[in-house]
Amino acid sequence: MHFDKSPKEKPCCTLPTVKKLLEEKRRRETSSVLPSCSAASTSPAPSATVTQLSSAEPFTCTGASSSYSDMAVSFEQWSPAPESTLSYYPNHPGSSYAAAYSHPMTSEYATQQHDPGYGDTVSQTFEGSMTVNDPNMVSPWSFLGPSQAAQLSFGSSLDANKLEEARMLLNGMDYSRATGQDEDGDTILHIYTAKGLRECAYAAAERLRDVDRLDAKEHKGKTALLVAVTANQPEIVQDLLSFGADINACDVKGQTALHLAAHYGLPGVLQAILSSRPAVNLEARNFEGMTPLHCAAISHSVTIKALSSSGMQDINLRTKAMEKLSCVEMLLSAGASLLSQEIKSNKTVLHLAVKEGNIDLVTYLLRIPLPNMKDFVNLKAHGHTALHMAAGLHGNPHQEEILQLLLRKGADPSIRNLENDQPAHLLQSGLQGEQLKLMLKKRSASSRRRVVSLQDQE
Repeated sequence: MHFDKSPKEKPCCTLPTVKKLLEEKRRRETSSVLPSCSAASTSPAPSATVTQLSSAEPFTCTGASSSYSDMAVSFEQWSPAPESTLSYYPNHPGSSYAAAYSHPMTSEYATQQHDPGYGDTVSQTFEGSMTVNDPNMVSPWSFLGPSQAAQLSFGSSLDANKLEEARMLLNGMDYSRATGQDEDGDTILHIYTAKGLRECAYAAAERLRDVDRLDAKEHKGKTALLVAVTANQPEIVQDLLSFGADINACDVKGQTALHLAAHYGLPGVLQAILSSRPAVNLEARNFEGMTPLHCAAISHSVTIKALSSSGMQDINLRTKAMEKLSCVEMLLSAGASLLSQEIKSNKTVLHLAVKEGNIDLVTYLLRIPLPNMKDFVNLKAHGHTALHMAAGLHGNPHQEEILQLLLRKGADPSIRNLENDQPAHLLQSGLQGEQLKLMLKKRSASSRRRVVSLQDQE
């Protein structure tokens, strides 16, 4: 569908679609193209000042790879238009407003630096309505309840004068242009949101809400809310939710606002979404069978791997890793289930973290004081426990530490997988493998003696 030109407007500047905004940004970043995989194209995290992921951070998604990151959905990058793009309607009376606010999409959340460690005490909620407070689990983005979130200010408030100008701009447009969709399915709200023009987006949301088109989807199934999330615009996310945008809407890949915020590691956006509870579905599954918590865990491991490759020197990656770990924590604090298993291989977040040798995430997860911790660490994913996966971390510098962490939390070395192998059978050959095998055998023997002693007491 093409917009008809209003008699008052000169066609000297066509309406840029969200697709065109992205293409313009990509042309300026040809040096940061990531290697593609066999099943789908890969994408970096969204460009956002200091938190942009470098080209050293691939996010693969092949069909049956040994790396769990292959299960990640391909998330396209949303990028701003160049600063030279001033206005969608340069000859419209309201163009001065659009020119003043046509800027790259940045946010205070994108530039916020995190201190080492993870912040303040967090309240965790798990299955069985168990709430725990662990002083070892801390984050600079501790989850706020609804009443606190209502007081949270995501940057500056709406400017009344600019909002009025934006409303005048919308009122002066042809009706089909103000409320319709172009050939890519973009509404004017999609475009204003992708550009980060908050007052214009607010005025457009008012108009589309009145004609029941607030959740109109573009060609990839994204509503304006999903565009706001991917573009890292927490204020616009909050505005759209206040208008009644569908918080559980998903795109053509089944990705909800939570999935996208978790994948990209956007704690400010995630906070805006979680503050709308209880409407948000924390256990929503995308078409890969993953919850937002799974996406957050996978994405964190990808960043940690890139950080390790950089020699732990990249401050941007360190910041992004902390933001992504904060997203894991926020989801758990909001009530996401730690025991949820992704559908394709039944992995929990612990399986996902262990399989990638992500010592930071494994340590964090095992510090959570669950009443059924032993059952949690011994859950099977297609026959493999987390201990089996740790035994398969040949050459990983954290293999022994992860094995010890799991054993201390009750991992059972005697459990066999579908091939009848115990974790010890999956260890590497050589001296290190023999030492780790001895450690597992000692723990297994100790467990048997403890069981016998308990039986004697009975």
